[in-house]
Amino acid sequence: MNFDLSEDEEMLKALADRFVADRYDHDSRRAFLAEPCGFSSSNWQLLGELGLIAAPFPEDLGGLGLDATGIAIVFEALGRGLVVEPLAESVMMAGRLFAMTAREPLLEAWIEALVSGEKRLALAALDESARDGLSWLETRAVAEGDSWRLSGTKPFCAAGGGADAFIVPARIHGEPGDRTGVALFLVPATQPGASQRPWHMADGSVAVALTLDDVVIGADHKLDRAGEDGLAAIDAANETADLARSAEGLGIMERLFGDTIDYLRTRSQFGAAIGSFQAIQHRMVAQYAVIEQARALLNLALVSSGSADFGKAVQGARAFIARTSLDLGHEMIQFHGGMGITDELAIGAGHKRLLVLSRWPESPQATLDRYAGVLN
Repeated sequence: MNFDLSEDEEMLKALADRFVADRYDHDSRRAFLAEPCGFSSSNWQLLGELGLIAAPFPEDLGGLGLDATGIAIVFEALGRGLVVEPLAESVMMAGRLFAMTAREPLLEAWIEALVSGEKRLALAALDESARDGLSWLETRAVAEGDSWRLSGTKPFCAAGGGADAFIVPARIHGEPGDRTGVALFLVPATQPGASQRPWHMADGSVAVALTLDDVVIGADHKLDRAGEDGLAAIDAANETADLARSAEGLGIMERLFGDTIDYLRTRSQFGAAIGSFQAIQHRMVAQYAVIEQARALLNLALVSSGSADFGKAVQGARAFIARTSLDLGHEMIQFHGGMGITDELAIGAGHKRLLVLSRWPESPQATLDRYAGVLN
């Protein structure tokens, strides 16, 4: 099933495609990943000027209030371009979560800079001993008068390199594994007692291990405008973030498939292009069918937007794409041989990004379990 885009949606798609065409080729992408924060700061500034950072934020906060279809259009285009700027992590997840949960005057102090791209947040969701899911939290927050004292370790802060602040889930009561008793806090990167150790994820992006050693923050840095249940707030923000991740994954699948088609048409063996061999054609057709299934599930989520079925449809698309995108990547690498996993080809780079997308913030099996729970 395919849909005709509106005039505004066509303009949005053209904007994202133009950004990729103007700023990205394979060598420039590798150079962006080599920067200290794992992406290009000038690209991030340009995304802000183009309005692509502001687009998912609500209009009353200075954003464009982009709907589900618009979000999918943008992220599918960014996926095809193998863009490394952390829009999914810092805008769709951390930025929108902050916009949902921050109270005045903290919201007013940060939101303009976040919407413009001048500042950036990262979500420090997982603890060192975390299981699948986010409820296993050993990081503690203790109230002390008009402040909170936080202690714990967050080793898996995706897109944390160069972030200006972190959204930290911490347990204010209960035991690790409890779904209740978790609150969210905004911790500036330079806050005394907060230390960072950068490390590279599989796709080359820069995450950080965040250590909170008796970090004291004001009571106004507790993010509870949406209620006291921090995990519920994360789940609410994660719904649309999962849509973005699914669309990005679909875009990468399309890119890897297209690049492999081109390769099979030009790589010659036994006096013929290897794409003419029936065994290879059948395997490529099977992966084409997978891409069409993924698009159909994403479209189901888009037509469900605004209804009670939206979350269920998003989880279905996410569960399918998280698993099948890795299988597709394996097949495309297989057709290229050993060079398919090298940094010299987009095939390997795209597969590494699919690996991270499928496992952040939870594994494909956890995503499938979540979908099964929604269905039941």
